[in-house]
Amino acid sequence: MSSSSRALVAAIATTALLLSACGSGSSTSDPNTLKVAANATDRASMDAVVAAFEQENPGVTVNVTYADTDQLQSTLRTQLSSGTGPDVFTVWPGNGNPGALQVLQPAGYLADLSGRSFAANVPAGARPVTQTGGKTYLVPANYSGIGLIYTQKAMTEIGGQEPKTWDELIALCGKARAKGKVLLSLGNQTPWVTQLVTYALVATTTYADDPEFAQKMSDGKAKFADSGWKTALEKYLELQNAQCFSDQPLGTSYETSLKDVAQGRAVGVVQVASSLAAVRKEAGEGTELRMAALPAGNDPAKTRMPGAVSGAYGVNAKSGNADLALKFADFLGSENGQNLYNEKGGTLPAIPNASFQADPALVALDQHLRNGTTVPFMDQLWPNPKVQQEHFNQVQKLFSGSAEVGDVLSALDKAYAAK
Repeated sequence: MSSSSRALVAAIATTALLLSACGSGSSTSDPNTLKVAANATDRASMDAVVAAFEQENPGVTVNVTYADTDQLQSTLRTQLSSGTGPDVFTVWPGNGNPGALQVLQPAGYLADLSGRSFAANVPAGARPVTQTGGKTYLVPANYSGIGLIYTQKAMTEIGGQEPKTWDELIALCGKARAKGKVLLSLGNQTPWVTQLVTYALVATTTYADDPEFAQKMSDGKAKFADSGWKTALEKYLELQNAQCFSDQPLGTSYETSLKDVAQGRAVGVVQVASSLAAVRKEAGEGTELRMAALPAGNDPAKTRMPGAVSGAYGVNAKSGNADLALKFADFLGSENGQNLYNEKGGTLPAIPNASFQADPALVALDQHLRNGTTVPFMDQLWPNPKVQQEHFNQVQKLFSGSAEVGDVLSALDKAYAAK
């Protein structure tokens, strides 16, 4: 290597070190530019908030990077620890995955938002998953649910109606097949999707009769293996055997599953409420969508629906643009910000207000919320991220035939007990 080449390499290396040193907080350097990282499922919601924030703050630019759940969870902690993290980013409420509040806050990655104007308005029910140590670290953005999302057109085409019981659900699978469709498109190629059917069923098979199950697990008085989780996993397989799902769930992605519904190949999909926006965008604004609890038994009075604060955002504790990041957090927590986020996302405001007009598709979720028949998203109350990751892995094994229900339950209990 020539002396000039060595000098060039040295100069590049020195520049890289300087840039790295400057990146001890977030990588933002322009005081009028904000970097946001958000879940791809929340694109429509966040785009609406960003457009309004930029309009309200002339000269400000908000650059949003969207990533799939698995990618976002796996890269966020690395970015934050290396000083290259965004100023504002998706944080999952509670615990249970690598991007959750109880994982990120102890490492010092989240700014304390307790003194912000929105913090006092966070509902009591949302505080356990947005606070730790009595301090608020998250702006809860939406209240979401997990259930059966379907198009009314496809339901009519198969001669069916919204199922209220397990037997009705199984019967619908046959009706859909007879009309050349599947009832439920299932994107189990995408790891995080694997959990949703289980959660939708467990809400009833476990929590209807044992609403304190999560606390019993925490106290060491209950396990997955001896609970309604076994029933839920057996029913998951029963749906598969009844040809309720896509022909190749492990070869179907999240994106493909939504397209199947939008394009009429499937009647519906079991998904989070925020996916309503993506289905509607793909199918067209005039598409009539509905969302319902997934029945797991034959007594409708016992049917429960997973419902919880779903989307939430934190501010990088080492943001290089803290003032603008906090201003954005305040806007997201405001009545205007909450309404914009949820009008576009097909969800309900996490901080309720009287002016919000709910998407008609959310009638069932809203009714379950009012009736007290929702249960928390299961992973938000798990003690570590290993349980959720094991759940992803085991459901894929279940569908590939390399694991049985007993194996799955044992693996989950082992992950729950891990330190």
